[in-house]
Amino acid sequence: MQIHLTLESRSGKRPLAFTFNRMINAGYVGKNQDEVRRHIEELAAKGIPGPESIPVLFPVVCSALTTDPAIDVYGSETAGEVEYVLCVNAASEVYVGLGSDHTDRHLEKSDIPRSKQICPNIMSRTVWPLAEVEADWDALLMRADVVKDGRTVHYQEGRLGLLLNPAELMEFVQRNLKGPFEQLIIFSGTMGMLTGDFVFGESFAAELVDEAGGRRLALNYDVHPMTYLENT
Repeated sequence: MQIHLTLESRSGKRPLAFTFNRMINAGYVGKNQDEVRRHIEELAAKGIPGPESIPVLFPVVCSALTTDPAIDVYGSETAGEVEYVLCVNAASEVYVGLGSDHTDRHLEKSDIPRSKQICPNIMSRTVWPLAEVEADWDALLMRADVVKDGRTVHYQEGRLGLLLNPAELMEFVQRNLKGPFEQLIIFSGTMGMLTGDFVFGESFAAELVDEAGGRRLALNYDVHPMTYLENT
């Protein structure tokens, strides 16, 4: 499959047609293991089972990736979560985007891998060369807001130093991947919620801020539950 992006580098912008044939969603990628365990306990309290080991990786169908400004979802219990995204053309050619692993939280209680397939993975239209931000990686700021009933809720915020960095994440993926490490999209996994609980909103907005480089990636999309039939 191919996704059409804009590559923003220090030398300017140009179109990027990125070809990929596999997509992976990572989870439980926090560097602070106490915080990861607390998050697992929070999810368990909501009926979502914890993993046998961490981090975890889930394959996701490639057709689930979109850069569209709106998505359709089944049911009212779905929520996004902000993540960095790696577009791996080869080990030496990697681009960084911003994404949301939008998930059906009702289905997640009984089948986490399948819950990753029923909603899209949403990604920013713009990406950066990984090589340009690696030196300042831990200081990059990632945050997200959700609009619920017309009110903006500040949902997530933190520096990327809280999560596995790209080299660590790619090394973990490579150890668990069958086949060559190329033409691959990796969603990084996320950080904790400031709200303490999922917010099932009508829109999601996120940004990745490179303060040293004076630039940002943005992600915005609306969420449309499929309630257009009498029995849904």
